[in-house]
Amino acid sequence: MRPRPSARLLVIDPQGRVLLFRFAFPSGPLAGRIFWATPGGALEPGESFEDGARRELAEETGLVIADPGPQIARRTFVMRAPEGDEVLAEERYFLVRVAPFTLANAGWTELEREVMTEHRWWTPDEIAAAEEQIYPVDLADLLATALG
Repeated sequence: MRPRPSARLLVIDPQGRVLLFRFAFPSGPLAGRIFWATPGGALEPGESFEDGARRELAEETGLVIADPGPQIARRTFVMRAPEGDEVLAEERYFLVRVAPFTLANAGWTELEREVMTEHRWWTPDEIAAAEEQIYPVDLADLLATALG
């Protein structure tokens, strides 16, 4: 099983809401799967988790930052990658506080343009009450710990 190190970001606005993207896979190995997740993704070869966090944030939101913030969580688990194979995912989460901004998708890949169908800012209460799948599954608890 191949390793898949990833940097993920908890992007927090001044109201304490977190940015999530809605993923809906119309075809391929994950066809029919729909879920919400934080910005972020797989590291490029030789890239540090911090560098990956900065790059992913810029690609997925248009925000360019010097510091990805503190690493607040780390997870390792098995998952099915968009390519269809099972991978050993190692995710590290970074907390980034931002001023209001307009999301830009100019850096999105072809796959992201196909599957990232929506974005919105969520309160911890909305996450706890959500009926759609949200990853990580304990995001409400993670936010409560991170935001104190």
